[in-house]
Amino acid sequence: MSATAACGVGGAEGSTAAEGQPKRTGKISGEITFRTLQLKPMFTTYVQGVIDAFGKKYPDVKVTWEDVPGDGYNEKLVADAQAGGLPDVVNLNTDSFQLLGDRGMLADVAQLDPQVAKEYVPGAWEQYKLPGKGAGVYAYPWYVTPEILTYNKELFAAAGLDVNKPPATVEQFFDQAERIAAASGSRYTAFMADPKGRLPGDWQKMGVPILDKKKSAFAFDTPKAVEWVQRMKKLYAMGAMPKESLTKADDLAQLYGAGKLVFGPGSPGVLKDVRRNSPSAYAKTQVAGAVTGTLGHIGIYTQSLGVRKDTRHPDAAAEFAKWVTNGPNQVAFAKQVTIYPSNAKGLADPYFADRGDGKDPETMARAIGAEELKSARLDANTPVEWTTQVGDAVVREMQKGIKGEETPETAVKNAQAAANKILAQQQKRQ
Repeated sequence: MSATAACGVGGAEGSTAAEGQPKRTGKISGEITFRTLQLKPMFTTYVQGVIDAFGKKYPDVKVTWEDVPGDGYNEKLVADAQAGGLPDVVNLNTDSFQLLGDRGMLADVAQLDPQVAKEYVPGAWEQYKLPGKGAGVYAYPWYVTPEILTYNKELFAAAGLDVNKPPATVEQFFDQAERIAAASGSRYTAFMADPKGRLPGDWQKMGVPILDKKKSAFAFDTPKAVEWVQRMKKLYAMGAMPKESLTKADDLAQLYGAGKLVFGPGSPGVLKDVRRNSPSAYAKTQVAGAVTGTLGHIGIYTQSLGVRKDTRHPDAAAEFAKWVTNGPNQVAFAKQVTIYPSNAKGLADPYFADRGDGKDPETMARAIGAEELKSARLDANTPVEWTTQVGDAVVREMQKGIKGEETPETAVKNAQAAANKILAQQQKRQ
């Protein structure tokens, strides 16, 4: 079996189910293509090993692997799909899944593999349903990175805060940020403003409905959303956040590593960079579960593997996608890079429960993140209606409200109006 760079390889005969869905034939054979996103050259050995092991089990299948860069990935996928060149098994992120799923280009893997659902954590499996498509699931969950909370315990304590009592709600987070700002003497700040990264998550954690009950319009213009802007405005004026972070937040790890920021990276993977680049900040890092507020759990965003709807080899494609995302293969991948399995058995591996002596931030982050993933649910995810265009429109109004260019009430009202205008345009195109 080979793993050479190529694309659009077709194959032998196949069967098609209702509504164009591929139907299993019982014959695991043929040539299929597998596309990944930015895994070469760092993970070539790992991926090649997974492919080779699959080939030993299924010698009648030939997998041709191609890896592409991230720039323009979604656009390339859609173009390839429209030209008939979509790979049989393809690595998808949240956006690319939505793009291909909405266009009806992905196979219903719940039909292809009815028993496979139980192999994944529920939140991950449910993520790949599509609105209006019933019980269908259109991708195999792959790896995931959970949200955590990290903070500089030395600076946290300097504000009179108990390092063993991190915030559990957005309101508590803001309360603690106020105390940090008051104690800092402008030597450091509490957190990055980053409204693009904080919304709509903060609102969901505060109990703000993002959409109406019919999910036909945005409905976040509520007193709680206004309160969020009011608190952010006050904190911004107090110096609780770097002024420039209102428009960009790409230097979070650098500021945290320099001791200029109390609340650090929310992703376990970034801790590795802190350890390597800022040993002093790493030694002062405390790790806790993410702020979840009224939800009580985190969301779940996985990379996934979709199967081309018109694949000529549905058996081979389905078995290969399941193989890549099985427990042992996901655990092996997670031991090379800071990611987590979406596979339930993989997540139950002792590697993810080990807290060591409870002092090493990276080890603690791994254990805490894994524990959170077991209860992760989709109601904490960003709704699909909250597109990049919607998010940008909302953020523009939030920035005005936080800087005092308009009242918090006006900022939220204008943001909802702008979001609903964009949503209406999107609905017309569907």
